[in-house]
Amino acid sequence: MSAPKLYRHPTKSEIIDLAAAEGHDADISSNLGWIPDKSHNTSARPSISLNEDKDHVAAVDKDIENGHGPGSASSIDEPEEEAGHDPNIVDFDGPGDPLNPMNWKASKKWGMVALISAITFLTPLASSQFAPGVPEVMRDFHSTNELLEGFMVSVYVLGFAFGPLIIAPLSEMYGRLPLYHSCNLLFIIFTIAAALATNMGMFITFRFFMGCFGGAPMVLGGGTIADLIPREQRGTAMAVWMMGPTIGPCVGPIIGGFLTQAKGWRWNFWFVAIVGGAFFIMSLILMSETSGIIILQRKTNRLKAETGNTKLRSKLDSGLSPADLFKFSIVRPTKMLFRSTICFAISLYVAITYSYLYILFTTFTAVFTSQYGWHGGMVGLSFLGLGVGSLIGQFVYIHFGNKIVHKHMQRGDFRPEHRLYIMTIGGFFIPIGLFMYGWSVQKGTHYMVPIVATGIIGFGLLMTFMPATTYLVDVFTIHAASAMAASTVLRSLMAAVIPLSSQTMYAQMGYGWGNSMLGFIALALVPIPFLFIKYGERIRASSTVKL
Repeated sequence: MSAPKLYRHPTKSEIIDLAAAEGHDADISSNLGWIPDKSHNTSARPSISLNEDKDHVAAVDKDIENGHGPGSASSIDEPEEEAGHDPNIVDFDGPGDPLNPMNWKASKKWGMVALISAITFLTPLASSQFAPGVPEVMRDFHSTNELLEGFMVSVYVLGFAFGPLIIAPLSEMYGRLPLYHSCNLLFIIFTIAAALATNMGMFITFRFFMGCFGGAPMVLGGGTIADLIPREQRGTAMAVWMMGPTIGPCVGPIIGGFLTQAKGWRWNFWFVAIVGGAFFIMSLILMSETSGIIILQRKTNRLKAETGNTKLRSKLDSGLSPADLFKFSIVRPTKMLFRSTICFAISLYVAITYSYLYILFTTFTAVFTSQYGWHGGMVGLSFLGLGVGSLIGQFVYIHFGNKIVHKHMQRGDFRPEHRLYIMTIGGFFIPIGLFMYGWSVQKGTHYMVPIVATGIIGFGLLMTFMPATTYLVDVFTIHAASAMAASTVLRSLMAAVIPLSSQTMYAQMGYGWGNSMLGFIALALVPIPFLFIKYGERIRASSTVKL
């Protein structure tokens, strides 16, 4: 790679892309810097506070949805103004600086990417791996409570809602590596605790904390890959990394079905703990800190000690206090969720359909055991349709979604709503799959019919999740990470709570009408992307969200 390309001043779109991958807003420092507050002097250290003056709030308001601020499409690729040279600013020593993770050996960089992708596959896999063993857990803990039967699976996702809100700001303060190591270790500890649990209360509590700490690689992984791999080579690494959250929850029960039959339900947790322990040892040996913010801060501290110059400061130091980082991480997503029409509607769509995934996870064992007489390891194979459908959906979206966007970019008329064209198609697959699945099970048709139906559901889910996420990034630009955090929290909360009533729903309505009701709700959500394609630009032009 040539030096000018690596070290030219970053464009706003590059800063926004990296910030979204790192899991924070673009007005917080990242490896490419930050988008400064235009209402203040850009040569000064940027300082962001929730108690902004009225003029600054007005400036920020315009940047949230309506596309007229510094993160708007009209100015998205304009480079920031170069600040004058300051001898007290500490930066990397030129394009070949070995401290820069981009200059590390290829074997070290791709080794870290492979390890992070493996961990990101394992932790979502653990969310559902023991699902086929739920009846054994209920029997061992002498429980017949149907709410707990579903909650013991979905409580893991509840941890996903809360863990990242703490992990993200801590990684900005202390770096990615300490968070990887501490969260991986705590994940293993609570996995072992779940394997040794002696009552339902202990088991559910340990499952919750597994989810809290298991979410770390999904929060940190995108940023680590962006730290190491140049933009033009990043697609493959990101695609492999993203397969973890997509395929892991569907592959887990297939492993869990046979493992439960052979060794009992507790061995699902021993399996995760053993594999997680191996990954943890490998990470201690192979992983290094990749955050440019932390690397330059350490260099700054070292130079201060050597030179006695207390005025030295890192080029990537945004001046944010730890308190501000926590406020942005927790308060901003909440405000965006309830004050932004676009964020709320898209997040609600994703949350409801995502909860269907965990309704299926928590009921597949009972459905295929009672309706088809499957037992032991065979029950895990009932999840195969969801996994294959999700994988196909991911590849179809990547191909056709990018094709649509590139076409409009070449025309010069691209707007965020073009991301939703794929979502309008994907939305119809979810109700179709639910109707087909419910009535095929109800009527006792051949087992391949509901398996194919769940594949259609998985395909539809991926074809709605992925465009919805990229749409939020394009709409909210510099505050994209907060919008995605808002969506993640709502999605995880609903996925943990809604499945609790699934067994009662099927008992009262049957599999046919029960899934039909879910299908009708999904059908009622289908117009949302159509409405935003038609009115989204107008909504953005008239919306302000005070952060």
